[in-house]
Amino acid sequence: MTNRINHQWRLIARPVGRLTESNFKWVEESVPDLKENQVLVRTLYLSLDPANRGWTNEGGSYREEIPLGGVMEGGGVGVVEDSRHPGFQPGDNVQGMLGWQEYAVMNGNAINKLPVNPGLPLTAYLGLFGHIGLTAYFGLLDITDPKPGETLVVSAAAGAVGSLVGQIGKIKGCRVVGIAGSDEKCKWIKDELGFDEVINYKSEKVRDGLKRTCPNGIDIYFENVGGETLDAVLALINQGARISVCGMISIYNATEPVPGPYNLINILVRRAKMQGFIVTDYMPRAQEAIVDLGKWFMEGKLKYRVDVVEGLKEAPNALNKLFDGANQGKLIIKI
Repeated sequence: MTNRINHQWRLIARPVGRLTESNFKWVEESVPDLKENQVLVRTLYLSLDPANRGWTNEGGSYREEIPLGGVMEGGGVGVVEDSRHPGFQPGDNVQGMLGWQEYAVMNGNAINKLPVNPGLPLTAYLGLFGHIGLTAYFGLLDITDPKPGETLVVSAAAGAVGSLVGQIGKIKGCRVVGIAGSDEKCKWIKDELGFDEVINYKSEKVRDGLKRTCPNGIDIYFENVGGETLDAVLALINQGARISVCGMISIYNATEPVPGPYNLINILVRRAKMQGFIVTDYMPRAQEAIVDLGKWFMEGKLKYRVDVVEGLKEAPNALNKLFDGANQGKLIIKI
């Protein structure tokens, strides 16, 4: 193997509140030689997701914490540069938890070879055909079982997951209301993605917007935000409503205990269901989602957008775009 230099972001301090570049160290080191069944991957694109923030906390979240001194973790797509695994050859495009680094030495069973599809950009495998698409698909269809005519409310509706959830809801015949944080985002999800109604939470209180757009109540809520948004939704849920809890981005940077929702009793009174899920639980069924998502995409029923930030050095600051509501679509780092 020729000598290669790898640049990495390593986690050196647990964040308190907002994550900053000071929580990381920029490291330069030589790429080690491969062992049997290992593959050297050059990272092309990294996925930035709200879950990244939770992994930096002591105690982790739904998975173990990233150890101090360890490479910051994250999903990505890349190209095989060298291989001692029989299933991978130089030039293969692959996907896996490559981490915030230019090169990743991976065990062959920890990466997936991507199909050759000249008409599909590699970024699609971090969005529509990756964990984002699976999250939207199973989080809506498996957890809430939407029916034609039902009212579906989606928070963070211009984000990677929310924008797909709303479109899938329309495919299933729902009346879809999206909550987003700018006039531009609201215009995009209504005019281009086909949402029926929109609420700009920065110019209108969510509870007022929901009363305006959901005169007959809420049957389904896809939860990405938490906090006051969840409480406003709970006030208007119908009997038998279903709430799919994908995330609560409004509280991830909290430094003080977060008040519980005041209207939680409506889960009882309205005989509603509120269920959380983690997309990795659905990986054995991934092909089921990919078939449907691919079909809808080819039919022009699904659109997606990527928000690309150039350069690995920008990753720590770019991640905060998610918490500031500054991204539109899937946030990705181009290496």
